[in-house]
Amino acid sequence: MKLGFLTACLPQLPLDEIAAWAAGHGYDALEVATWPAAGGTRDFEAAHIDVTTFGERQADEVRALFDKHGLALSAFAYYENNLHPDASRRSEIGAHVRANVDAAQLLGVDYVGTFIGRHPGLTVKENIALAERELPPLVEYAGERGVKIIIENCVMEGWHPDGYPGNLAYSPELWEWMFGLGFYLNFDPSHLIWLGIDPVTALKPYLDRIPHAQAKDAQLDPRARDRYGFFGRTVERADGWDSGWWRYRVPGLGDVDWRRLVDTFYEGGFTGVLSVEHEDPVWSGSVERVTQGLEIAHRTLRPLIVS
Repeated sequence: MKLGFLTACLPQLPLDEIAAWAAGHGYDALEVATWPAAGGTRDFEAAHIDVTTFGERQADEVRALFDKHGLALSAFAYYENNLHPDASRRSEIGAHVRANVDAAQLLGVDYVGTFIGRHPGLTVKENIALAERELPPLVEYAGERGVKIIIENCVMEGWHPDGYPGNLAYSPELWEWMFGLGFYLNFDPSHLIWLGIDPVTALKPYLDRIPHAQAKDAQLDPRARDRYGFFGRTVERADGWDSGWWRYRVPGLGDVDWRRLVDTFYEGGFTGVLSVEHEDPVWSGSVERVTQGLEIAHRTLRPLIVS
């Protein structure tokens, strides 16, 4: 098992600076953000490799960079709504997933990460039918190029107008459905713990479909939940992402039992990368604060991972 982090937390830094920092602070790998280079408007959205212009020259440069610092490139990260309600936008997203696959093949990267997503105007049953029409060609395209598409189990409640799940990959029931379409899971325990799902119990049966994992924590406030309920703020919810009773933290500052979880990975034979996804609001706001958060995550996880 290797310890890495997702580069999206440092959108203002170029990849060469991130790689140098990672190697100098004891990380083994990077999960590289590959949103379109035009840039997005959301936090933690970055373009550290432009996959739309990626060719042999760029592949050689990236290989040289990672070799120089002794790092692995664990996956490409483009987490978007592949069931977007606007068909033209959905087509754009699918095209960018394919561009990620092409670049991954050229560079020898095994995994491209994204979301299933959801059309918020349709029922779950209708979304499943839509996914079963739209998504198998993406899986087939990747498979023909030796790349696996890994789906993060983020709830993406901010994509739904009422804060309900916006990514239909948040529970083991849905994982089994998407495995049937040929997807794999980029396992992230932070999303499970606030849903009331024990991450270790959820992890054990599916390790053969989890080639890559993310390390993010979540801090729960049961007293606030007593006010708002499980679904979070309603009248007082100015931000679609603010439930009011839980928040993301870097590993070690939330409620995930990392010793138990990492041990379960080892027990199940996991040999992939555990990639820190830094979305901690306390350790954000500047490059210095973000890197300090990554150092906290490293201090939490490194003692649990055999070198």
